[in-house]
Amino acid sequence: MHDHRKLGRELDLFDTDPLIGAGLPYWLPDGAAVRHTLEEYIRTAERRAGYRHVYSPVLGKRELYEISGHWSHYSDDMFPPMELGAEQVVLRPSLCPHHALIYRSRSHSYRELPLRMAELGAMYRSELSGVLGGLTRVRAIQLNDAHIFCTLDQAAEEAQAALELIRGAYRALGISPARYRLSLPGPGGKYVAAPELWQRSTALLTDVLDRSGLPYEAAEGEAAFYGPKIDVQVADSAGRESTLSTVQVDFHQPARFDLHYIGADGAKHRPVMIHRSVIGSVERAVAHLVEQHGGAFPAWLAPTQLAILPVSEAELPNAGALARRCTGLGLRAEIAGPERGTLGARIREARLVPYQAVIGAREAVDDHVALRLRDGRRHDPQPAGDVLARITALIEAHSTDLWD
Repeated sequence: MHDHRKLGRELDLFDTDPLIGAGLPYWLPDGAAVRHTLEEYIRTAERRAGYRHVYSPVLGKRELYEISGHWSHYSDDMFPPMELGAEQVVLRPSLCPHHALIYRSRSHSYRELPLRMAELGAMYRSELSGVLGGLTRVRAIQLNDAHIFCTLDQAAEEAQAALELIRGAYRALGISPARYRLSLPGPGGKYVAAPELWQRSTALLTDVLDRSGLPYEAAEGEAAFYGPKIDVQVADSAGRESTLSTVQVDFHQPARFDLHYIGADGAKHRPVMIHRSVIGSVERAVAHLVEQHGGAFPAWLAPTQLAILPVSEAELPNAGALARRCTGLGLRAEIAGPERGTLGARIREARLVPYQAVIGAREAVDDHVALRLRDGRRHDPQPAGDVLARITALIEAHSTDLWD
């Protein structure tokens, strides 16, 4: 069983400081490399799927969240308003109100739809100190969020495509869902009182799940305040479940913000708003990846992808030249020289690094490396250029295989 809090500190991925505050971890260089690589993977996948990225402020006027419904349904989880002259501003608990305003700022024709808007943006939750833990429950969250504005006829296809994007990311990350959940309202919760809209959105998501062929379970009391959602659940090593990814259908906020598009008939029509997150919060995603892989990340995500091991000081110039070639190819490589111990000790120290390139006297003469894989496989000395080309191809493909 792996605990990401313990491993995260042992592997120098992240840490906390009481002067920064509980639930506010900071990222060390290796953790930042994992986070940055994950964020770039998501941005690239979204661009290829037709999303366009935006940036929006982390603050908004209280009135914004009154319109969206967050203030009346979610204020217990929001930080208190800050006085700014005669106005009150709030650290945002969600990105969707900002994206609704971005959509509303321009007129839209039915020919532009679906309009897919994405952002990796910060948001804040006023979590109680007793529930905070590592990266899974934090107060400052970097959310992989997106909102699709579409016609009702397009909504099912867009929700289905979002599910496929999630499944593709899970394959690249080497993780598996514990289950798919159709999250519905339950008794006693703070939900928008619009029975007809709830019925329409629930029917739409049920149809998407049924047509996808994915097994799922319905769960009351797990819906967002504005609508039902498909939650992709993952489990940690102790069997505890959490939501990593989600697809939600929202008829409520388009009405609250008076969003519309001009249809083929020249009249105004209300769009459907689909909320979609491939990996949820970056913090929770990294926590799950640490526990799933025990720090042995897929090669494309690993903070150090290649450890270069010169047998003696005589091979250090060759190691330096190889490291520079790696940098030029975009590979994250580190030289572990003889000053760090015997070759065996350095190999053990780099046990979580996907690839280890050993350079002895014979390899140095021929510009070869003796490659060792993290899983224990060893290869006879090969030209360094061939090895780097093969590793680069696997990493660019976001493969979970170490070698073909």
